[in-house]
Amino acid sequence: MDDKMTITFLGTGTSQGIPVIGSDHPVCLSKDPKDKRLRVSVLVSWKNFNYVIDCGPDFRQQMLTNPIEKLDGILFTHEHADHTAGIDDIRPFFFRQGDIPIYAHERVITSLKRRFDYIFAGENRYPGAPAVQVVQVKKDTPIALGDLEVVPIEAYHNRLQVFGYRFGEFVYLTDVKRVEEDQIKKMKGAKVLVVNALRKEPHHSHFNLEEAIALAQEVGAEKTYFTHISHIMGFHEEVEKELPKNIHLAYDNLQLKI
Repeated sequence: MDDKMTITFLGTGTSQGIPVIGSDHPVCLSKDPKDKRLRVSVLVSWKNFNYVIDCGPDFRQQMLTNPIEKLDGILFTHEHADHTAGIDDIRPFFFRQGDIPIYAHERVITSLKRRFDYIFAGENRYPGAPAVQVVQVKKDTPIALGDLEVVPIEAYHNRLQVFGYRFGEFVYLTDVKRVEEDQIKKMKGAKVLVVNALRKEPHHSHFNLEEAIALAQEVGAEKTYFTHISHIMGFHEEVEKELPKNIHLAYDNLQLKI
């Protein structure tokens, strides 16, 4: 059993993934595996615990590529489809383990109940449907996961509230455009920060590269990795060379030990 925390980047792409269907953009045609990005998600593992942050439409493929024996829970950042559309694919874990805990803002839970009503049904359930155990995440209220106290970090995706999460010395944020100072303080002292960096040009609801670098430098983690990366950002290897020391582009299936 490894006492160190392992971070596995299951996906590092945007809502369309890379390559984008039908695109002839040079990055979409790249042969470099680091330029191929599934929808954004990360696996956080320590001791015998496994938690996934977000469960997008590539979840099945991600679990086949990075297999785990059990899933202790899913933390959702927000309700958009590229972060939630894979929830039906928790079925193999449900069949082995029973109800799978999910952690989310009340608004996100309401959205999931509307879109995946059969998962949350209390009676006349379809026999093959998975079931979940719902835990509401609230601002400034830590949640107990395994033997850790995980701290929610509130941020904004344009005007939509989203949650990031701090697991000990690891902080994960995605789909962020604005973070208030009181929430930035919660990230201080982390060894590893992960945050979205969509592209070089400004965007209305995501950090661009310049904004992501500015947050990374303010937080001051030992290492920062960017995720939720668009093909418009450019080739992985070229962008990587342009980044400040200790700041990197993440890529699918990258593993970190903390």
